[in-house]
Amino acid sequence: MNYLVVITARGGSKGIPKKNIKLLKGKPLIQYSIDIAKKIADKKDICFTTDSDEIIEVAQKLGLEIPFKRPAELATDTANSQDVILHGLEAYEKLNNKTYDAIVLLQPTSPFRTLEQVQDCINRYDNSIDMVVSAKQASANPYYNLYEENNGFLKPSKEGNYTRRQDCPDVWELNGAIYVINSTALRTQKIKAFSKVKKYIMSEETSIDIDTPLDWKIAEFYLQDSK
Repeated sequence: MNYLVVITARGGSKGIPKKNIKLLKGKPLIQYSIDIAKKIADKKDICFTTDSDEIIEVAQKLGLEIPFKRPAELATDTANSQDVILHGLEAYEKLNNKTYDAIVLLQPTSPFRTLEQVQDCINRYDNSIDMVVSAKQASANPYYNLYEENNGFLKPSKEGNYTRRQDCPDVWELNGAIYVINSTALRTQKIKAFSKVKKYIMSEETSIDIDTPLDWKIAEFYLQDSK
């Protein structure tokens, strides 16, 4: 399979200022994803997309080539991640004069994904499906303890005659760590509309996603506790 690795690292983090280059156990957050990307692809097949000159400088010091800066319209709070990925895909296909069958998306906010997990996702993918995506078992269940409001009253999100949580159907939460996406599907459909999606299950620990200051403290604690 001919794939492009995409790492997305926007500069304007509000919850944790300069999150993507903030040091986590002595390493910029982006380095955890870059280190894996360099082990699964040649540098020419790694698209690091950011709108920040400061982040570009750090990524270059970590050994990446950054041929372009993300356009401002793709770096706002409301920018569509699919458009960001497509922009990187089209830019690298022109740059390298080649067509990529798939994209391996590694978001910097998932520093505890492992090389083995990424390789497993790639191996699970083939061009007959839309996407392989990493997930963890959800801590809440729509048949048991998730509710929606209807006319001012709560009702179960999904109807079912379950009295014990363990009897409910399993549900899965996407953890944002690994996506292997069919390039053709990405060009022709919205990701939310994909119908041929396979899951790759990850542990709670490797699924840690850093979005808030509390998430950062949890990540630091996990690193300290895993010595």
